[in-house]
Amino acid sequence: MTRRFEGGKLVVASHNPGKVREIADLLASLNVEILSAADLGLAEPDETGETFRENAELKALAAAKTAQLPALSDDSGLCVEALGGAPGIFSARWAGPTKDFAFAMEKLRRGMLETGPVDTSAYFICGLALAWPDGHVEYFEGRVDGDLVWPPRGEKGFGYDPVFVPHGYETTFGEMEPQAKHDISHRAHAFRQLVDACFRS
Repeated sequence: MTRRFEGGKLVVASHNPGKVREIADLLASLNVEILSAADLGLAEPDETGETFRENAELKALAAAKTAQLPALSDDSGLCVEALGGAPGIFSARWAGPTKDFAFAMEKLRRGMLETGPVDTSAYFICGLALAWPDGHVEYFEGRVDGDLVWPPRGEKGFGYDPVFVPHGYETTFGEMEPQAKHDISHRAHAFRQLVDACFRS
């Protein structure tokens, strides 16, 4: 039986302001007060999981237990076919401690060139975990497929958005208006499942 979200406050277990903002936008119609891990001074746990699910659940549970409030964690990443699915769960780590995604995108480009004829196909995965202080967790996952382009285009998204063009479109996530991206992104797919299962009566 899926557990419903009943409280008015929800912790977003992230210190990434772009991600927190996007999650707040996706939940804007639900009359939920969003608090970020940074707002509450919560430590970032080590992401020791081997899958998006394991890392999302680990972060959500750590925040829920520390804050004593329901907590939502998003573990997402870019998976590149030519690189065997990398960077995957290490997508943020490729950007280093300063979260330099220009560096990460260049690392991606160079890695793909080394593989020979370039297969530009890639996909974003978003794993969402909603956890409660008692340890209960609900999990949902979304995916969007597309291709990589260079040079990076657009400054409206974050992370790898400027090099990713979703199938059926000609603009990168970095060029899209936020609402257009929210309609089709991996995060949007996962959020629709979350809202239908845990928030809608």
